[in-house]
Amino acid sequence: MPSTRLVLVTAGLATIASLSVAVSTPAEMSVDGQRIVADVAPVTTVGHAYLPIRAISEATGGVTTFDESTQKITVRRGPSVLTLKLGDRIALLDGKRLTLSHAPFTVRGRTMVPSGVIADAFGSSVRYDARHAKVDVRTPGVIVAPFPDDAP
Repeated sequence: MPSTRLVLVTAGLATIASLSVAVSTPAEMSVDGQRIVADVAPVTTVGHAYLPIRAISEATGGVTTFDESTQKITVRRGPSVLTLKLGDRIALLDGKRLTLSHAPFTVRGRTMVPSGVIADAFGSSVRYDARHAKVDVRTPGVIVAPFPDDAP
């Protein structure tokens, strides 16, 4: 039988965790100044953002496919082809091997990848602003008027 103290500490921690989730706001995503609404929000940790690859790919003009049997994700954008596999830190970009900082994973059926993968695959810049809970993807060659809160 657990002690009263253990039960109280556990209940307190559970309450704090519940409140944190209740008041937290998922990060917003934008691509070239256009807000992207996806059915799964980015997953953020201290200094890192993991993005739903299909939503970002499609917003930048790419096409994403998923092979359930092999767990492989293929993203085609222009002449570039990115191939990833769930749970594997090795990816291929136009046949060249890339080592990812974190393996792709799923959240509610959506594949999440480190934001650096987006930058490598699409030649984009990705900025994660933890303070304002925003992820901004900018693709090369697209001119976007700055947001009032954009700061260098």
